Amino acid sequence: MRLRTQVLLLQLAVIAVSLAVGFGLVISGADDRVRDEYAQRALAIAQSVAADADVQAEVAAHQGQNLDAAELGSGPLQAEAMSVRERTGALFVVIGNDVGLRLAHPELDELAKTVSTDPSNALSGNEEVTTDRGTLGESVRAKVPVFDGGRVVGFVSVGVSTERLASETRRDTIATVLIALAALGVGAVGSALLARRWRRLTLGLEPDELTELVREQRAVLHSLADGVLAVDSGGVVRVANDTALTLLGLTDPIGRDVDELGLTPRIRGVLAEPTPEPVAATVGDRVVLVSSHTVEADGRDLGTVLSVIDRTDVERLTQEVDSIRAMSTALRAHRHETANRMHVLAGLVRHGHTDEASRYLDQLTGSGPDSTLLDGLDNVGEPHLHAFLDAKSAHARERGATLRLGDQTWVQGALREPVVVTTVLGNLIDNAIDASAEGAAEAAADGAAAAVVEVEVLTDGDDMFITVADSGPGIGFDDPAQIFDEGVTTKSPTGVVGGRGMGLSLSRQIVRRIGGDIWVADPGGDDDGDAGELRGAVLVARLPAVMADDTGGI
Repeated sequence: MRLRTQVLLLQLAVIAVSLAVGFGLVISGADDRVRDEYAQRALAIAQSVAADADVQAEVAAHQGQNLDAAELGSGPLQAEAMSVRERTGALFVVIGNDVGLRLAHPELDELAKTVSTDPSNALSGNEEVTTDRGTLGESVRAKVPVFDGGRVVGFVSVGVSTERLASETRRDTIATVLIALAALGVGAVGSALLARRWRRLTLGLEPDELTELVREQRAVLHSLADGVLAVDSGGVVRVANDTALTLLGLTDPIGRDVDELGLTPRIRGVLAEPTPEPVAATVGDRVVLVSSHTVEADGRDLGTVLSVIDRTDVERLTQEVDSIRAMSTALRAHRHETANRMHVLAGLVRHGHTDEASRYLDQLTGSGPDSTLLDGLDNVGEPHLHAFLDAKSAHARERGATLRLGDQTWVQGALREPVVVTTVLGNLIDNAIDASAEGAAEAAADGAAAAVVEVEVLTDGDDMFITVADSGPGIGFDDPAQIFDEGVTTKSPTGVVGGRGMGLSLSRQIVRRIGGDIWVADPGGDDDGDAGELRGAVLVARLPAVMADDTGGI
């Protein structure tokens, strides 16, 4: 049986039972209510007749047994009784004297005869209401004493036929049943509308289908490697799998408004507007790709589904691979360059050009005035940093920039986290090279490259401090710290999934994870001075406990 049919039948059964109980109670008490109403009416009529002064005088005048029926039939008491009976619709209005003889009766043959029911209670001065059978049939009757000067001289008996009472009860019962049937009809229509509404809310699915759908949904959602967060059209979270809770850092979001979850502005924006293309965002120390799309059924907006993919490991691997690629490229270039230099040196010596060979050796060893080696690199005794800075120097030259080490550079010992340090340092240098290369097409007055990047690395105990400055245009944001936000970049769009602008954000997350930080010491942007001057941004990073040996410091 379909769900809407079950709902309809259940509603109808509830309404029918409720009406049966309610109206059953009403009907069961209807007879008593009508009987009491008629009894009170009969009592009121009897009291009115007994209180009439003319009635009291006539009753007092007809005491004892010696009564003339013919005289009574044409007397004022009979006329009064018949008049009252006609006006009120009573079954009878009987007037009796002090010994129970009838002074007025609807049937003339019954005059001057003893009443059919016991009048002693009324003749004792008491009023009474009873249901009894007399000469005119069963009736609800009221008996009231008639007084004359404080003395009981007779009584008035007024009755209402029980047949009339039954007729009234039947009429009330029929009206009540009709009302109940009308209420049942209204309830049936309401139940049908409710069943239709239920069908729309459940998208036409039956109970067993809904149960199976819930089971499948739970199984699928919690087995996905991607995070799924579903929000209804009112902005309330309805579905969230375990992966979404982990990647977005949420706790018990079901049933809560999405604005109460504390999502980052970037993720909140993706959730607010359908974004089918993945967008990179950061959550804590994670980098995620988020996308969203709306869900509709039968032309109705059911809400939005947010998909979340973890990109943290991929991003870190990308940074590490970039660092390794830069060093390997530099080593390969050095190998070819060394071979070429040896050929040049051998040729000079073979042809006897000893002076030129000597000057060429000075240049190769860095002792000559035209040396191309990275000045101050000998102050970096850590092998990973030594090779990495040498590689970055070659990379800078390829980009038309000059990489130089600051005067305070001093690193001795070994790195505990070489990948972390080279990833952060490489990101800072790459961003500085990109910024300074904007003016690389213009040459400085001395013939040096217009783009300059200065790196200063020094240690204090097992902590490391990195400062990177460039000759670029500086940071153009009102809030310089905005460059660390995910997706913020001044570079041209690329085909990178999720977009660019994640390098500095990820670097800061890596540094903060180990207890350090990266900040903007100077946003730069000073247009005064020569192009080669370090007028660009200055970024500083503090990396705690990354040195294994405390063999030097500031």
